[in-house]
Amino acid sequence: MPLTTDDLSTFTTRGMIVKRNFVPASLIDDATALVTNWYHTGLDQRRITEFTQRTFAPHLGDHRDLLALFYRSGVAELAGELIGDVAPVTTTQIQIRVPEDQLDQAQPEKAMHVDGIACPHLDPAELRTFSLLVGVVLSDIIDPAGGALRYVIGGHLQMAEWFRTEWSLGITAQAPPHIDAELGIPLLGKPGDVLLMHHLVPHAVGRNLTAIPRVMAYFRVSHVDRASRRLDALRDPWLDFPPLTARLR
Repeated sequence: MPLTTDDLSTFTTRGMIVKRNFVPASLIDDATALVTNWYHTGLDQRRITEFTQRTFAPHLGDHRDLLALFYRSGVAELAGELIGDVAPVTTTQIQIRVPEDQLDQAQPEKAMHVDGIACPHLDPAELRTFSLLVGVVLSDIIDPAGGALRYVIGGHLQMAEWFRTEWSLGITAQAPPHIDAELGIPLLGKPGDVLLMHHLVPHAVGRNLTAIPRVMAYFRVSHVDRASRRLDALRDPWLDFPPLTARLR
């Protein structure tokens, strides 16, 4: 099902769209079984910080059952409606918020940030930005205290202004103070729900105080020209979205 005019308007003003029950159950079941098996048999808690900063189950990143969530579900087509010429997506990031009472050590929380900018595990002068964050829900997320992603509505426009007027490459702050102080809106949902979020929307992730692991599959989607204009795309939030801007004129 293509994006509607209301979807596009919502993406423009809020910076994100959630498509409920979008990914077919068969694809969700295959991906969930893969990740769940690794979680129960391969999770090394000594690497919890590494997994949190990068990806859980790193060896599964290019597995066909995970990439199918993007390519065989209709999600790739949604991304194309927003971006147009999409660079190949070759890997999946798995993010799990482990229930706190099941951990031997604390899982790091993530303060308000934009991915790929001043990350704790990156050189501040290094940019690993992209155009669109796509998230596929793989577990029930019904409680905000369950490690839900929290995002700032309309924050993509505020971040673009900050990048234009105050920020420069090498600054270690991940967001301006007024954004950093935001609690954010929790992303709640069920397996098969899809988040399409502008890269510049600041977001955070906290502790999981429930008994259920929160599992998300993420895809970082880029316009084919993104690598040659990373700085420009931070300052102009619509540079990577020509089909969107054309349809809303």
